[in-house]
Amino acid sequence: MTPPETPPEDAAAEQPPASLWERLDRPAPTPRNALTPHRIAAAAVALADSEGLDAVTMRRLATTLGVAPMAAYRYVSGKDELLELMVDSVYAELPLDRSGTDWRATMRALALALRAMNLAHPWTSRAGTFALTPHQLAVPEHAFAALAEHGLDADTTMAVFRTVTDYVRGSVATEVALQTLQHEKGWPDGDAARAALAPRMTWLMSTGRYPAYHRYLAEATRKDDRDWQFETGLDCVLDGVAARLGI
Repeated sequence: MTPPETPPEDAAAEQPPASLWERLDRPAPTPRNALTPHRIAAAAVALADSEGLDAVTMRRLATTLGVAPMAAYRYVSGKDELLELMVDSVYAELPLDRSGTDWRATMRALALALRAMNLAHPWTSRAGTFALTPHQLAVPEHAFAALAEHGLDADTTMAVFRTVTDYVRGSVATEVALQTLQHEKGWPDGDAARAALAPRMTWLMSTGRYPAYHRYLAEATRKDDRDWQFETGLDCVLDGVAARLGI
């Protein structure tokens, strides 16, 4: 006996719901008020920048925007999609224009831009690492295009991209952690932090177990030059990629 065909309405019910980006790509409905995805994202980003990601809730956002608690749900289904909107908003600020085909210049500029973005929006280290949004996906697209002309296979291309972006992520995490510690302890700068830690460090160095680190403490002149430290490390990473792959 031939089984009955699935009713069209049942088949439609089995389809997964459209993603945030599919919905936003459709023609905009007739606006009922001034609330837009851009305005929602801007308000949420500003809130996260000033008070941290945990401060961003749908209710708090509605209060900030001066709208009804349910108004933002016209565009986002909840906190997860709101975070996607926020991540896409900050990634949209990245300058991804390419001049020429120099992969190294492209990757270096990208790393500097990502660092600046992450320092300006520290919460992206929690919300943006594995986000899948149009402007976030434009970042690997940009990098892959710069590397494509050097004969690298797909897996090696991804390995190079992740090596550079993981360096950025790790460096920024350290910078943010140091800034947070200094803020919590009330240390206005590196000198104040070193002065506060001096008794412990003095004892540790007096044990004689750390001669190489003791030399660093005595001779280093760029302890607080985060830009120099980042760019020097980045150039070492790029030198390594060039030497390993011959590009």
